Amino acid sequence: MANYYIPANYLIKNICDVEIIEAPFITTQTIELGNKYSPEFVCTPFKYTLGTMIECLDKGANMLLQFGGGCRYGYYSELQEQILKDLGYKFELVNLITAGKINIKKIYKIIKKIDKNFKVSKGLYYLYITVNMIKYMDKIDDYIRQNIGFEVEKNSFNNLLKEMLEKFKTVNNPIQLYILYKIYFKKFKKIKINKPKNCLKVGIIGELYTLMEPFSNYFLEKELASFNIEIKRFTNVNYLLFDNKKIVNKALKKSKKYMKYKMCADSSTNVYWAKYLGINKYDGIIHIKSSFCTPEIGVMPILDKIANDYNIPIIYFSFDANTSEVGIKTRLEAFYDMLEMRRK
Repeated sequence: MANYYIPANYLIKNICDVEIIEAPFITTQTIELGNKYSPEFVCTPFKYTLGTMIECLDKGANMLLQFGGGCRYGYYSELQEQILKDLGYKFELVNLITAGKINIKKIYKIIKKIDKNFKVSKGLYYLYITVNMIKYMDKIDDYIRQNIGFEVEKNSFNNLLKEMLEKFKTVNNPIQLYILYKIYFKKFKKIKINKPKNCLKVGIIGELYTLMEPFSNYFLEKELASFNIEIKRFTNVNYLLFDNKKIVNKALKKSKKYMKYKMCADSSTNVYWAKYLGINKYDGIIHIKSSFCTPEIGVMPILDKIANDYNIPIIYFSFDANTSEVGIKTRLEAFYDMLEMRRK
């Protein structure tokens, strides 16, 4: 999922004596594989992750680690495991989240099984570095999202980001990581941008996997940035780990007009963020989800009401294996033209 494989691989590499087979970036072949062996009406993340699992097993992996929870995805590991074993693959699949919660004892037993020499103190040390790495990556990403649409020299932000992530892979302690983060944040702020004070601003909300994995949304953020738009996206891994529960509770208190009860997965927070975007006078809202994502389908009428109450345009995108990239770009361009006309 996006660049988060870097901290994930960093953690496992430093706490266990194993060979890590990096999951390849998602391609059309990945989608075709996942789509071929998945139930027809299952949501898109199931298909994408299944395709990735097949590619990893073909590269020689004999153990797969998976995180799943929050919605139907929490039940997918058993089904995916059965599909893969029916295809003849021999491996062990471990879901590190049970019933939507992280089970520390279970994870400890799994790591001990992988590496008998595992030490808890070493594990906690590198976990601390990894958590900070994710936090720094997300802060940099937020800054890039706000400014990449206005860069003077094309690919300045992306090239510097690649350089920073390569450096992050080599750190040995939290201080070294922090210093690197500070150095690169200064470099990012020095990149020349031509950003007007009153630029168009759009917020992106929706289902977490489709939001965070660029290939699954056809690089929608990149396309949006090409229209010289400042992008706001709330969902990232740091947010999911540390802020999501607080926001859900806040959403129930602050958005009583729109919902009385907690809604599944990301739905409650999307109501809250849509209201936030309306209050803060954003020019538009983009809601994205995978096809057949039940929680997000359920929240769409509420989002329509919020958009109407705050006079803010909203557009919906659903993604699956058969989505037309040309169709997405055409609708996005039309949405941008409408925002421009409203502004004028």
